[in-house]
Order: sequence, then structure tokens, then C-alpha cells
Amino acid sequence: MDKLIIFPFNGNGLEALDCIQGQYELIGFADDLKEKQGIENQYFKVYSRELIDKYPEAFVLAVPGSPTSYSERERIIKSLKIRSDRFARVIHPGASVSKLSSIGFNVLLMAGVVITSNAAIGNHVCVLPNTVIHHDSSIGNYSLIGSNVTIAGNTKIGDSCYIGSGTSIINNVNIGAQTLIGMGSNVIRSLDVKSKAVGNPARLIE
Repeated sequence: MDKLIIFPFNGNGLEALDCIQGQYELIGFADDLKEKQGIENQYFKVYSRELIDKYPEAFVLAVPGSPTSYSERERIIKSLKIRSDRFARVIHPGASVSKLSSIGFNVLLMAGVVITSNAAIGNHVCVLPNTVIHHDSSIGNYSLIGSNVTIAGNTKIGDSCYIGSGTSIINNVNIGAQTLIGMGSNVIRSLDVKSKAVGNPARLIE
């Protein structure tokens, strides 16, 4: 069985444990924060990022980012300085992924996620539980998609976006790169690069 290291030790990483289910053998977590290094229980232990160099044969799932740090995901992941073929792709057995879709590397799809025909998921993307990405839509690299999100057909999400849980995005909408959409929003029009929007309907807040 292939070995796996998860970086960092955060909420996304912990939830990834529920998605592995026999796909990989977990070596442990790697994290840059000294206060997290050394944490352990019967299921895992947290090490420094030197763990990634110690096990060059292991795959890496890099899932940093939150509503306050999503824009730093690209920089943090690139700082690992590993080849693209070392990145893992973790798909929960309860996710539904169309054979007509495309999924990049370093992608985490959690339980109940539905990816339909001709949808395209970029590299370094996390999709949280029960989100549906409909036909001909695309998710840009380094983006984070919350739980219970509905992305209607032919919608384009740019790179390094954060889509809050419970959001609905109407079809044929374009969301510019580095955009933040707050939880529970209803997006009915396109948003420019680096927008911040929330509400029903979603309105710009900055």
C-alpha cells in the first residue's frame, strides 16, 4: 500500500483521515508549528516537515488554508518543494465522481461530494462534504470549497478562491481568482478578481 503524509495538522487534514479508508498507509502529519509537533494518539503522530524528506517514496496531501489564510495556499504548498507526482489524490469512497470529469493532483474530495459530467477540478483543491459541482463547471487551482455548496452548470471558479459552506452559485457565473464568498451566500452574478462577497443575494463587502 502506498504511504501518505498529510500537511499540515489542521482541520482539513484531520477530516482527510476519514477519507483515506484503505487507500493509503498514513505515516503521520507534518507541520511547521513546534507546538503541534509531537502530538500523537493511537491513530497518528505530528512531525516537522522534515518527515516529507525522510520518506521520499511517500505521497503528500497538502491541505493548508482557511477563510483567513486561503490566499496563502499557493505559497505554502510551493514551499514544500516536491514534485507534482508526489502529491496524492484522496477521494472518499462515498463521493460520486463522473468518469467524464477531470480531477487534478493534490485534491481532497470528502464524503458525499458529487462531481458530474465534464466538471474539471484543478490541482491543490479541497472540496468538503456534500458539495455538488455540476456539469461543465471548473474549479481553479488552490481553491477551497466548503461543505454543502452547490455550483451550478458551466460555472467557472478561479484560482485560490474560498467558497464558504452552504453557498449556492447560479449557472454560467464566473468567479474571479482569489475571491472569498461567505457562508450561506447565494451568488447570482459574476465576481471580479479578489472580490469579497456574502449574503442572499451575495453583495460585495469590500
